[in-house]
Amino acid sequence: MGQNERLIDQHRAGWTAKPSLRSVYEDLHQRSLAWCTEGALLEIGGGSGHIKAFAPHAICLDIQQAPWLDVVADAHHLPFADASFENLVMLDVLHHLAFPRAFLAEALRVLKPGGRLVLMEPGVSPVSWLVYNLLHDEPATLSADLWQDGPQTGALPEQANQAIPHLLFYSNARRLAEEFPNLKILKRRRLSLWAYPLSGGFKPWCLIPSRWVKPVLKIEEAVMPVLGPLAAFRMMVVAEKR
Repeated sequence: MGQNERLIDQHRAGWTAKPSLRSVYEDLHQRSLAWCTEGALLEIGGGSGHIKAFAPHAICLDIQQAPWLDVVADAHHLPFADASFENLVMLDVLHHLAFPRAFLAEALRVLKPGGRLVLMEPGVSPVSWLVYNLLHDEPATLSADLWQDGPQTGALPEQANQAIPHLLFYSNARRLAEEFPNLKILKRRRLSLWAYPLSGGFKPWCLIPSRWVKPVLKIEEAVMPVLGPLAAFRMMVVAEKR
């Protein structure tokens, strides 16, 4: 078994072993699915296959092979005909892609008119930037130029720049709209203040009991307009093909 496959298996095991993590991801998946329209749904970067617990009809695609995945393919070259899907969903995938703008063009190709792309990604705030760059194995490099021709991440699937979504949809939102006029942003908001980082993600440790996750998420929702720009760890973007 290769190193990348072992990473997927570790994530699958972490999902099974950590009820707090499952509660955090349940909230993220439900938020994503609430923005989906009726019709075919493709999850890009299916990883350890969590979305099927909430949307059994989803087609799960990843660049790495695993028994619970439906399709193995590169997100930059999706093996589907034009206008195949009403919905594309992704959780923590875009910031791993070497050519994020090329991916957006490919996503628009396989989406039907009126179809939606729903992204859950790392968000950059002063607090999260410090954590990502000092304590996380995936940096957030705000100086990256997403409009240069070279790759934005390394060749391995686990290599990433967690600032890519922020750079696309916040810092360079106007330039992105000019390049993709048929990609209409319906929703853009910050998420995840405490529950997600305290869960430890897929690390073996956890600092929040599972019974506390939902109450903490409710508090986060109430204070997000004030604290989100300062301390949010995630962002959600919903875009529609015109």
